Amino acid sequence: MKALLMDTTLCIACRGCQVACKQWNRLDAEQTSFFHGGGYQNPAHRSTRTWNLITFNEVENGHGMDWVFGRRQCNHCIEPACVTACPVGALTKTAEGPVHYDESRCIGCRYCQVVCPFNAPRFEWNDPNPEIRKCTMCADRIAMGSEPACSQSCTTKALIFGDREELLSLAKERIAKSPNRYVSHVYGEKEAGGACVLYLAKAPFEKMGFATGLPDKPFSSEVKTAMAAIPFAITGSALALGALYWVINRRLESYKESSEDES
Repeated sequence: MKALLMDTTLCIACRGCQVACKQWNRLDAEQTSFFHGGGYQNPAHRSTRTWNLITFNEVENGHGMDWVFGRRQCNHCIEPACVTACPVGALTKTAEGPVHYDESRCIGCRYCQVVCPFNAPRFEWNDPNPEIRKCTMCADRIAMGSEPACSQSCTTKALIFGDREELLSLAKERIAKSPNRYVSHVYGEKEAGGACVLYLAKAPFEKMGFATGLPDKPFSSEVKTAMAAIPFAITGSALALGALYWVINRRLESYKESSEDES
């Protein structure tokens, strides 16, 4: 299974990966404010037109404030909750690693948005024919034997592509060799069952805006239980509405009959 490793200590926030993502996926530009919120981060959040975002974080280091650069994209979970939640199979997990989205099957229920622990899927609220939009991990490029556009564009090799197990070993090796450079944790190794996008950092991940405190167990198991109840809920609702319709219709007929008798 393929994966990406982001060593945030090597990131210089050039945003080359953002540009490459936009270019390869033909994503439209959007109106943004350069000095939004904390400063230089642009845009402020991911959107349907920005799937890959470099984040700027000021973190206290005991002697002052440090710039710590992070990254947001779909983490392509090993057991994706979004795939389990999708009732029509619009989302699938590929053997190569990416979570693939088929817009032709999507019904716009947005269950994937609700269950994603990393808040990755974005919905086109202002589009008359809306779709879910998110990072594809360049599944099309991987299928051609290439690597994602973002990692290929990274000049400092902060972002590298390869086999997940090999990247995990590399990440742990870097932590062991330079314990003062990194927090002792590979983000994405176990969070929500593990992911195909892994991170190293010099600051605690919660201070960089990452979702922390997630269980090691995949969310998909809880989602599966909840989704199993949906057919029963739909059937029950249909029966209840049918019964209500019968009662209302019967009362209308009784009222009509009584009115005719009076006349």
